[in-house]
Formats: sequence, structure tokens, C-alpha cells
Amino acid sequence: MTSDNDRRRGLLARLRGRPVARSRGRRRLGAAVRLAAALMLAGGAYTLFAPGVQAQENPPLSAAANEGKALFDVSCVTCHGRNAQGVAGRGPSLIGVGSASVEFQVSSGRMPMARQEAQAPRKKPQFTDEQVRQLSQYIQELGGGPEVPHGNLREGADLATGGELFRINCSQCHAFSAGGGALSSGKYAPSLYPATDRQIYAAMLSGPQNMPVFGDNQISPQEKADIIAYIQENLKGTQDQGGFNLGRYGPSTEGLAAFLVGIVALVFASLWIAGKS
Repeated sequence: MTSDNDRRRGLLARLRGRPVARSRGRRRLGAAVRLAAALMLAGGAYTLFAPGVQAQENPPLSAAANEGKALFDVSCVTCHGRNAQGVAGRGPSLIGVGSASVEFQVSSGRMPMARQEAQAPRKKPQFTDEQVRQLSQYIQELGGGPEVPHGNLREGADLATGGELFRINCSQCHAFSAGGGALSSGKYAPSLYPATDRQIYAAMLSGPQNMPVFGDNQISPQEKADIIAYIQENLKGTQDQGGFNLGRYGPSTEGLAAFLVGIVALVFASLWIAGKS
């Protein structure tokens, strides 16, 4: 009797447990179905909206930028790579340098470089002003970056303030006369006499070679105008209040002239006085 009762109880327990097991299995199956549906919905939404996002991040180029891209693919792609992403050992990436850097380098003839050197020298430009604008626009639309404003860059300039700013920020490398000077490792600060207003402004924004970047947070646009006006209207002027400019090379030529003229004159004057006495 006891064994029959035990069998019945076990059978009843098993019968009672089946609905519980089935309900758990149904819940798990339902959760799996809902998860699959959510994943399918997310994938569909991504497929629907991703092309629109990509099109927004890569807008079509303007007409000027398309012309610039054609020039870039012919003259610049060898060193800077397709899409201006750079080539190791040849040329850096141009993403983010902005139109200011392109305008400075190309309008001054420094780019394209004839050969790899410690520093790109200034030479006759290989592109017209319109082609420089197109190249600059292409790089600007490709990766963004600093731009040189249009219009009169000296408007409302203060020569006295420009002179003070130049002596504080520029004269250490370009000399007080803006004639340039030597730096380390075969590099040099070039003369500013051939530079145009836009080239000086672009150089301050982009910081070519060893030159630091003077963004608007370091030197405001108005202060940039003051510096440009001081260079163009004062330093490049023909007046030299101190007399002979001696090439405007700074204290080296002045010291040599003082030695050759002054010391020699004093020696001969001393000999003449000694002979007379």
C-alpha cells in the first residue's frame, strides 16, 4: 500500500509540475522572439537612416572646390595622398589645416616643393590666384580649419600697437627690421618684405615651419591687422630714421661697420696724434 501511494503522489507531483515547466519554456521563447524582433527593428532603422547621416557628413563639393580637387589630383596627390590624408615620408595630412595654410604655402610658391629640404623656400608661384583660391576651397570643404577673412585686412589698424606687438611676438625670429634670421637645423625665419597682407595673416593662423600658431585667442583679428599694417607701412617704408640701413640685417652688419669704420678711424687718429706729438 505504501508503495502504491508513493507512486500516486509522485505521479501527481509530476503532473502538477508540467504546466510550470511549460509556462517557463513559453516565457523564454517569447523573450527570444521579442529580442529578435527588437534587433530586426534596430537594423531596419539603421539601414533606413544611415545613408542620410552619411550624406549629411559628406556634403557635395562646391564648384570652386571641385575645380580645386582636379588641381589637387594632378599636382598634390603624390605627396599628400588621395583625399589629402597624407603619405608617410612624403607629405603630411591636410585634413583640418584649413584654407589659410594652403593659401600661404601655394601663393608664396613654397608648394609644390621641388625637393625635400629642411624648409620650403619661397619661389615663383606655379598657380594663379584663382587656382590658389580653388585649392584652398577644396581643402577647406574637405576637412575644415582656419580661414583668412576677405576684405581689407588693415582696416582700422593702429601702427603703434602693431609695432609693439611685432617686437614682442615676431622680432625674435624675423628681426626688428623684418629681414629674417637664422634658426636651428638649417631652418630660418624668412624675410617679410615679399609677403602680402593675406600671406602674413595666413602665416599667423597656420604657423608654417617653426612658426607658432597665433590664433584669434592669442592675437585677435584687430591685433593681426595692427601687425600687418606696421610691417607693410612702417618696416617696408624707404625712410630709415637712423641713417643708412646697411641692408637691414640687424646688429651684425652694424657691428662690422662700426669696427671697420669707427675703430679703424680711431686707430689712424691715434697714430696721427702720436706722430704730431
